[in-house]
Amino acid sequence: MTKRIYALDVLRGVAIAIMLFLDGPPDKIYSILEHPQWAGLTIPDIALPMFAFAMGASAAISMSKREPSTKKILKRTAFMFAIGILLEMEPFILLPIFSSDFTAADFFERAIIHGRLFGIIQRLAITYALGIFLARAIKNSRDILLTAFVLLTVSSMGYHLYAPVNSFDEAHNISQAVDYIFPGVNHIYRPTHDPEGLYGCLAGTASVLFGFLAGKVLIDNSSISNKVQLFCAAGSALIIAGGAWSEFDIITKKLWTTPYALINAGIDFWFLALFMKLFDASTLAKKISQPLGALGINPLFFFVMNNAILTLLYVLPDGKNFGGFYLQLYQNTTQGLISTEFGATLFCAIWALLWLPIAEFFYLRGIIIKL
Repeated sequence: MTKRIYALDVLRGVAIAIMLFLDGPPDKIYSILEHPQWAGLTIPDIALPMFAFAMGASAAISMSKREPSTKKILKRTAFMFAIGILLEMEPFILLPIFSSDFTAADFFERAIIHGRLFGIIQRLAITYALGIFLARAIKNSRDILLTAFVLLTVSSMGYHLYAPVNSFDEAHNISQAVDYIFPGVNHIYRPTHDPEGLYGCLAGTASVLFGFLAGKVLIDNSSISNKVQLFCAAGSALIIAGGAWSEFDIITKKLWTTPYALINAGIDFWFLALFMKLFDASTLAKKISQPLGALGINPLFFFVMNNAILTLLYVLPDGKNFGGFYLQLYQNTTQGLISTEFGATLFCAIWALLWLPIAEFFYLRGIIIKL
């Protein structure tokens, strides 16, 4: 535990905290805390790229000690993908337990025939594997950076070549076309697109590679001051590049577009620089951030458990209306407090805070669950 890079743990903790906070809003929350309808960038939009970035950084640190075998990479990828699919199927596994109206035929129809194949964990699994294979083959930092930009360029060009007039139309774009081929229209999040679809893995892999470069810097022999300066410069350059690229492509998590990936990578470099500077200069800052650091030690575990428990509470009867125990909790606590947005946001905050003592317990006991 003492050999871990604390700033990276906190970065992962921030990403997971945002996910825990916003995974199950029971009502309308403040717009800055909601994903945009299509284009734009709000607070929840930074969480998944931040985690992909942190995965890349962690991989670079691990590979500096021992390079993972192809078998190990594929095994972890398959395991993560399977967990993601189980999360998608969980409601249909639980429904027969609580409802006699939900039959085996319903399960087959909704979970198998129309079940979603991709999701957040699956996106992370694919981009992790692609990123690690590329970084392992290339090794040189300059070429890894070049590869990241090649992936982003190919991703961007695909949209413009497929639909030159309106490249990022929600109902007609290359990401949607790929989704319709695989996994097929019956297995995507919405009929128009899947926000974690296959095509977005191009830019998503670039996010992992940017994190890999950050990880290589974290373990080199330069001073913390030099690392902070480098991260600030890299972050600024990527945000400027993303802003310039947004003249041609929209910024949207729904498609994980090139400017979205660049701006988020820039934000991640800035966060990492900020945390390193703060924790080097102040022990108080380190103590205050301890809950996030503890959360960041087992990030995927807490994300999976949060989703699994939320699904259970949504499916669990509330005694009045089937499928509303989670909403019943909200209605009996913070609903309507000051305003709809305030009450729902407060409920989300309380829900996220409940995970912190568990994360602290894991930290104190030295429990690390790798997914």
